[in-house]
Amino acid sequence: MHARPGALQVGSFRGVPIRVHFTLLLALPLLAFSFGAAFQQAASAAEVAPESLGGHPLLWGLGVAVGLFVSVLLHEMAHTSYALRHGGEVHGITLMIVGGVSELAEVPKRPRDEALMALVGPLTSLGLAVVLGLVTWLMHGLGAFQWQFACFTLAMLNLVLGLFNLLPAFPMDGGRIVRAALTPRLGVVKATRVAAALGRVFAVLFGVWGVVTFNPFTLVIAFFVLMGAEAESKQVRMRVALERVQVGTLMTPRVVGVDLDLSMMDAQWALRREHVSVLPVTSGGRPVGRVTWAAVQALPEEQRAGCIVRDAMEDGVVAEPHEDGWTALRRMAEARVPLVAVVDEEGLLAGTLGWEDLQRGMTRAEQESERTGTRPGWRRERPA
Repeated sequence: MHARPGALQVGSFRGVPIRVHFTLLLALPLLAFSFGAAFQQAASAAEVAPESLGGHPLLWGLGVAVGLFVSVLLHEMAHTSYALRHGGEVHGITLMIVGGVSELAEVPKRPRDEALMALVGPLTSLGLAVVLGLVTWLMHGLGAFQWQFACFTLAMLNLVLGLFNLLPAFPMDGGRIVRAALTPRLGVVKATRVAAALGRVFAVLFGVWGVVTFNPFTLVIAFFVLMGAEAESKQVRMRVALERVQVGTLMTPRVVGVDLDLSMMDAQWALRREHVSVLPVTSGGRPVGRVTWAAVQALPEEQRAGCIVRDAMEDGVVAEPHEDGWTALRRMAEARVPLVAVVDEEGLLAGTLGWEDLQRGMTRAEQESERTGTRPGWRRERPA
């Protein structure tokens, strides 16, 4: 299970890694300074003596910034918990400069479950806003200005977080709710297009607002909303197309790889002969790894004849002919490999499946869908 680049794992939740992206470390000092300045202004307006604040305003600002990202983490944990209970698959939770993201490898199968999975995150944020608002009210008159300020600020931030994520557009949670509501009538592809189009509209609005108000953070949000909408739309089109095609019809037939005990010079000529950058490594006809052109190039030319493939090969990924293309693509993405070895019933090499094979299969499936007028999507649910 690979982390996204620039992310460091700091814990786990129900077996799901929790990671912190380096952009969060850039955001924390900026947020701490901003919240610290607001804290100082609020204390001055309330005529609170500096010596009674119980610490430097910057420290209280840092505490509020950390509390904000803890709130974001609880928001994402709510998504993850519901997804895992209803057939979803989550590869990680990553906190970054624009908030957090639950890396869903597989969403719940039914539209209702996806809608509820999306809804529990904003509801968690709104619930935190209510609780923190109540705590703020209970502390009134107790002389604990600093704690009252922190709770009030976090209450407002959670309120904004919850409402923002309910916007009906990808990649916000509201976009998933819109997609789930439209899927039974339009199919998942067209429903995703609608939610992604709404995401582009909101991205433009955020961008215009960021320019008008000279707010760079709003421009960053606009960029991430736009990229998220485009990525979601593309991923759904790929998934729907490739789920309908088996690996056996997509693969390039290949019964010979590079034997485990050959030299890297032999691997070099095999890669050149096949005009590819990677080939499976086999032992007795069974795939046991992969050898890449990069591994060949890493060796000085005079050493390639004396180096055995087994010493330079990398781990490989295997698929079976009856599996669908989307399953194979997910396996490739998770292992970060450009090719999988396809094996027959006896475990012998039968072919290889690379990105070009998957692209051809996706194009073929989309053309077939347009020709037959089929509308892929989740199965309809019967009313209770």
